[in-house]
Amino acid sequence: MSKDTHRADERRFLDERGSSAALAPNGLNPATIMEKAVRERIVDSYFWKEQCFGVNEADVVDRVADHVSFVGGTYGAAQKPTPFLCLAFKLLQLAPGDDVLAEYLRYGGDRFKYLRALACFYVRLTRRPESVHAALEPFLEDRRKLRRKGRAGTSLTYVDQFVDDLLTKDRVCATSLWQMPKREILEDLELLEPRVSPLGDIEDLLEEEDDNEDLEMNGDGADGNAAADSEDEGLVDEDRSDRGRGRSSSRSSGRGGSTSRHRSRSRSRDDMDVDRSEASSGDER
Repeated sequence: MSKDTHRADERRFLDERGSSAALAPNGLNPATIMEKAVRERIVDSYFWKEQCFGVNEADVVDRVADHVSFVGGTYGAAQKPTPFLCLAFKLLQLAPGDDVLAEYLRYGGDRFKYLRALACFYVRLTRRPESVHAALEPFLEDRRKLRRKGRAGTSLTYVDQFVDDLLTKDRVCATSLWQMPKREILEDLELLEPRVSPLGDIEDLLEEEDDNEDLEMNGDGADGNAAADSEDEGLVDEDRSDRGRGRSSSRSSGRGGSTSRHRSRSRSRDDMDVDRSEASSGDER
């Protein structure tokens, strides 16, 4: 049987354990990258038997556009494999080249966003760490929405968040990801250039935030001092006005007391004059 003949039994890829197939660029066996339980569920699934038989790299695009509407590994109580995971296992069997993956990643629009997610997932499984970072980091700016389905149900995510999970987490879509060295180590080995964030340098952003906080604190302190000074001036003015009122009231009360005393004295003098005049008139009589 020639090598170009496509066997009807897809289990042959698993039975040979990839001994006759080439290893992935990262040195892993593509037939054993996924766990055995997951592989068995994929091969026994209806989608795999119906849609993944006799499929080549070009047919994968049509399968994704027509049947993949969410990302995920297994879902439901029976832990059924998603079409996304079945097609990812099919890519492990087909082992497409870098030029094919570049075409998968280049497709845009909402119709092919799951194709890009599938290609990113396959790149994370099979490529070397520097190639993974170089291929996936440009899509950290992709803000398109994705549906994610798992055991807990369906949730909303984004392409950039999915790519970030591939770069940072150890398990995605019911698949244990092989541990990559950190980006700082790859930069020290001069395998990668330092990444420039679209937001700018993080250290510069932190310094700007600190400067803004200091300015706000200084501004609040100056405003508080000015307010305190104005309040103190108001209290001083009120004290002065109260003192002036007290003095004026004391003066007015003093003036009123003196006038009342003068009136009482004048009345007493008049009474004395009247008494004297009466006494003199009595003596004359």
